[in-house]
Amino acid sequence: MKAYQIETILSSNRKQKPVTEQLEFGTIFTDHMFIMDYSVERGWHDPRIIPYQPISLDPAAMVFHYGQTVFEGLKAYLSKDGEVFLFRPDRNFSRMNQSNARLCIPPIDEELAVEALKQLVKIDQDWIPKAEGTSLYIRPFIISTAPHLGVAPSESYQFIIILSPVGSYYKEGIHPVKISVEQNYVRAVAGGTGEAKTGGNYANGLKAQEEAAKLGYSQVLWLDGRENKYIEEVGSMNVFFKINGEIVTPALNGSILQGITRDSIIQLLKHWNIPVIERRISVEEIYQSYREGLLEEAFGTGTAAVISPIGEFLWKGEKLVVNSGEVGQLTRELYDTLTGIQNGTKEDPFGWRVQLR
Repeated sequence: MKAYQIETILSSNRKQKPVTEQLEFGTIFTDHMFIMDYSVERGWHDPRIIPYQPISLDPAAMVFHYGQTVFEGLKAYLSKDGEVFLFRPDRNFSRMNQSNARLCIPPIDEELAVEALKQLVKIDQDWIPKAEGTSLYIRPFIISTAPHLGVAPSESYQFIIILSPVGSYYKEGIHPVKISVEQNYVRAVAGGTGEAKTGGNYANGLKAQEEAAKLGYSQVLWLDGRENKYIEEVGSMNVFFKINGEIVTPALNGSILQGITRDSIIQLLKHWNIPVIERRISVEEIYQSYREGLLEEAFGTGTAAVISPIGEFLWKGEKLVVNSGEVGQLTRELYDTLTGIQNGTKEDPFGWRVQLR
């Protein structure tokens, strides 16, 4: 690896650490942040770690008007022995560059990004909560900063990484969620920005989520934007089904995010010699499988929850209860194994775990 010079300015006014039991997702931030600038003349330059602080932008900054921005999400974990682990951070920055290409943002140096992340987490490692299931959430993002109202790619950007201690996603134990199959809105279409991790994709989903919540459902199951019949994602997560002993998940098609947890689950299943197939899956197929008693388990995958079991679908007014509304055996084994790899309590045969030194 190259030797990178990252300037570091430590905070002289450290914040008080939060009480672990009161932690929520993404509301408290650590003492420091990473930032790097881009200009057409200099490229990416001045990588630095500085005290956490507001950023100053011109009201005409293009990010406010045209949404030219991308982000990532990953975590740092503290083992029982006090070791700090990251989980596949190289994949996050590789995916960030894929998003950059779609949004016309200049690519970042992925090795520099990983090194900057390691240095930042090392400085603020005392912020990693120690309780089981907790972690330090990491949010890298890039924003377009040129003060210009013309519709064109920005000529200046900032790449920033911030850190946030988060509590256990399942404070009372892993439990299934209820999902409404979305009929009116679409998340993305092939050729759009669905496979990029950009803010507009998430803003686009808020209305459907709001309406599902009014019906008592946690999230929505997104169908494709052209035929409104093929399953794509669940909320902001990838989705898996166990049907008659076989695991199926929607194939990546240009509108589905290439989830790192998704890829990890697929590799883990293959390692266990459990059949897993990536293909188109219609909601009608899921319904028929349910009617025939073949739909055994369903779950979403993503950074925040790792695995979120699905206990019920609402489709056209009918409730499809999966596995009697209980967590499936395979779902639980996948959750326990992947979280064990992440926090260092289980063997990592894939080399995914990166120890901070």
